[in-house]
Amino acid sequence: MTSTQVPAGIETAEIPDYPMPRSEGCPFDPPRQLNDLQEQAAITRVRLWDGSTPWLVTRHAEQRAVLSDPRVSADMTHERYPRQAPGRAGSLSFIGMDDPEHARQRRMVGSAFTIKNVAAMRPMVQRVVDDAVARLLAGPKPVDLVEAFALPVPSLVICELLDVPYSDHDFFQDNSKRIINRNSTPEQRAEASGALAQYLGGLVAAKLDNPGDDLVSRLAGRVKAGELTMEQATSMAVLLLIAGHETTANMIALSTLLLLRHPDQFALLRDSDDPALAASAVEELLRYLNITHGGRRRFATEDMEVAGCPVKAGEGLVLPTDIANRDPRAFDDPDRLDITRSARHHLAFGFGVHQCLGQPLARLELEVVYRTLYRQVPELRLATDFESVPFKHDGFVYGVYELPVTW
Repeated sequence: MTSTQVPAGIETAEIPDYPMPRSEGCPFDPPRQLNDLQEQAAITRVRLWDGSTPWLVTRHAEQRAVLSDPRVSADMTHERYPRQAPGRAGSLSFIGMDDPEHARQRRMVGSAFTIKNVAAMRPMVQRVVDDAVARLLAGPKPVDLVEAFALPVPSLVICELLDVPYSDHDFFQDNSKRIINRNSTPEQRAEASGALAQYLGGLVAAKLDNPGDDLVSRLAGRVKAGELTMEQATSMAVLLLIAGHETTANMIALSTLLLLRHPDQFALLRDSDDPALAASAVEELLRYLNITHGGRRRFATEDMEVAGCPVKAGEGLVLPTDIANRDPRAFDDPDRLDITRSARHHLAFGFGVHQCLGQPLARLELEVVYRTLYRQVPELRLATDFESVPFKHDGFVYGVYELPVTW
């Protein structure tokens, strides 16, 4: 449990609850209250679901400093970790660990996601996207872009990378959704996690004696070499499967909706054959939307200062990168969508040793989608009222549940 000490002059009753709801009619923007807190200070207190009051770090530079500071921990199993929801603490494999174990396990799969190796996947990703667009155009309309395109594309890519049968996509997608839904009970989340662990564990076991050229086989090889336990290998496989499709799927759908709401930006991206513009659009859309809206979580392992504010050992730190990516100190006119701006220094993938391992693959998938879908379906448009689109306000990963479109 994080400390409930508050700064001098601030009453406990004044501490806001976190996360905050978004303002009515502004589903793409961080909550207005976060903007207000950012204007007031780089660090303040918030109250979480369990009554604990960790520090909220609101600004871009200070978040980068905290995320790269060796005096903060990402250990999700520790009692001081400011957890997002009730239930048994789990490590989510190496992303919920500290060095040196974090680095040791991360290295075991890291080579698959180097810029060079991801670049070699471009033909495969292009084939997946081309096939998905062809099915979209051949099917009925209007159609739900989430189910027909946004979810299948990254699912097919990660299935090929892991050698997971795509025919099982309903099973792993349904269980993934339960894990990342804020409203799931601890029992539901544990049941879904267990189901995925049993499934991936079976795939790892099958690869022990029959390996292939895939990531699950690499994990099985580490088990045979005594470098990982079966439980560790299974946990890593679950992490790669969930992270490999959920985040990118939500980003594809949400960014498409955002572009349809900004027709000038949509037309600029659709009509350009410049790969540099597509790459720039990826970074700006990641900055503007930043689909992990629950805040990255850490706790201090030593006494330290953040923006001149004393943070004691054991106190929690919450870093909402959605508001850091709208910090006017880091981005000019941050609430304006501009796919031509230089936004690569956003924090959508985190920062420091725990920054997202799969970011090169996510960037590649988004770039191929943006350069293919909008050019092949140039008249793409929303097939319902914008107010009727169901947003994932209840998710740890933000997006839309459905996106009816036509052309």
